[in-house]
Amino acid sequence: MKRTLSILSILSLAFVMTMAQTTSAQQTKPEHFSKRQLNSLIATAKTPAEHQRIAQYYQAKAQDFLAQAKEDEQMVAAYKANPSLTAKSQASTINHCEYFVQTFKDLAAKSQELAQLHDQMAKDAEQK
Repeated sequence: MKRTLSILSILSLAFVMTMAQTTSAQQTKPEHFSKRQLNSLIATAKTPAEHQRIAQYYQAKAQDFLAQAKEDEQMVAAYKANPSLTAKSQASTINHCEYFVQTFKDLAAKSQELAQLHDQMAKDAEQK
């Protein structure tokens, strides 16, 4: 009985791991372009697929910027929680981090706008 349970546990674990690998393989990572490649693609994009590639790039950039903003928000909380900092140094470090939080959020919003723009361009190109 114990042996049967052990075998079933191992088979179940193998199945779950196989499914996880299959699922992660199906999820495609967004492309990373150099500035030159991105500018070239933007300048020549005509097909829906090309505009979708650009939109996916900007979606990924927006997510990266939001992750950076979240990191800086955590730093703000850490600085506020540190009682050993002087009021002056605490204020300057918090202001510094808050500036980057807002900057990264703004960059994320602009990247999202560009992604939506290229999604619309892809839809327009399909209709032609």
